Amino acid sequence: MPETQVVVEEPLMRAVMAAVQLPNVSDREFEASLCELRELAKTLGYEVVHTFVQKRAGFDRTGYLGVGKRQEIASFVSGEAGAVDQDGVPILLEAGAGDIELILVDHEISPSQARNLEVEAGCQVMDRTMVILEIFHRNARSRAAKAQVEIARLGYMAPRLREAAKLAGSQGRQRSGVGGRGAGESHTELDRRKIRDRIAELHKEILAMEVERKTQRARRQVNQGLASVTLVGYTNAGKSTLMRALTGSDVLVANKLFATLDTTVRTLHPEGVPRVLVSDTVGFIKNLPHGLVASFKSTLEEAMDASLLLHVIDASDPGFERQLEVTDTVLAEIGADAVPRLRVFNKIDFVGDEAAQAECEASLRAAYPGCVVMSARNPEDVSRLHQQIMSVFQEELVEAELFLPWSAQQFRKAIYEGCEVLSESANEDGAIFHVRGEPAVVEKLQAQFTAP
Repeated sequence: MPETQVVVEEPLMRAVMAAVQLPNVSDREFEASLCELRELAKTLGYEVVHTFVQKRAGFDRTGYLGVGKRQEIASFVSGEAGAVDQDGVPILLEAGAGDIELILVDHEISPSQARNLEVEAGCQVMDRTMVILEIFHRNARSRAAKAQVEIARLGYMAPRLREAAKLAGSQGRQRSGVGGRGAGESHTELDRRKIRDRIAELHKEILAMEVERKTQRARRQVNQGLASVTLVGYTNAGKSTLMRALTGSDVLVANKLFATLDTTVRTLHPEGVPRVLVSDTVGFIKNLPHGLVASFKSTLEEAMDASLLLHVIDASDPGFERQLEVTDTVLAEIGADAVPRLRVFNKIDFVGDEAAQAECEASLRAAYPGCVVMSARNPEDVSRLHQQIMSVFQEELVEAELFLPWSAQQFRKAIYEGCEVLSESANEDGAIFHVRGEPAVVEKLQAQFTAP
């Protein structure tokens, strides 16, 4: 009898989260940011077992949080019995509370702040920017995405080399020019120079890849009856699920932040006239590192070149308005804010029962006239969106009659591929087609096939 193979999921590593709430940040916005960082940590394979929060007028220059809160974290990380918070209230430690591998900080902090916090807490520290960069690094698949992520990571790491050198006790050691180093050039300076050279090299590679992508886009644009739709929106809003439903493709679908990093292009299915290409893009997030916005500009150029943007929004997320605002801001940064846009509120099936869904839908339609409220898992909803997309591109189509002599029936395929044939009739001289298509395509066919 064959043995049954049991698949055991690897347990998540344990982490704690630290965050400062500034006076200008509301409780709701602050909690939403913490939830988002918790999901980012989960994507990296960490479970957040405790959150340390402090309200301050500004970040502590030495270690982000105040001295008392840093001591509190250190006690928790070490599993120290009898640990208390700043108010003297005992912290209830779970079993294995000292088993903490990472401290996650919900802001981008300076190298010295990170180093001081690491030293005091005795645990590795990753700020929000580094978490996002690490997720991008792990998920990048194409040459372009890998190069763009590497540029952002190198740009982030360069100013932190000095602090790393201090921690290793090597800062200040200089040697004469040996093995490529100039006179008096330290290890840190050498590493910085290597980083600058590598970034310059990667920029050249990306420029070459951009030329290649532009050529591919140009080829797609010259195809007959071609239109383009690009899915944009906050990470984990359901863009890839919707992409799969609209195109029948096998694109990656995962309940993780930033599951999609590379632009995927597929044909809208079932095909119609004009033929529509659908592109999925990397998701946006609040406080996306500026280096990544710049690095992924070329990846997001699909959005800039699109005929229509589908702005996908998670209707079930209480903080969707903040996410909507973030997406609008990033689109403006890359110059895609002028592209026609259709707001698609997805995941309505996650809102609650039918009554809750109906109430939510009515509220959304009132606040955002012309929007689409749907579930990418509902075939009827997907079909309605498909029809709406096609109607956008069919508004400018024209109708005409084409005549094809019986001696030229080999050209029937060109007519059916270039246009939608509404009707076909025949007489003793040939076939007459009543067609609908894009003006340029119809004009070209009329020049070839016109009734005598």
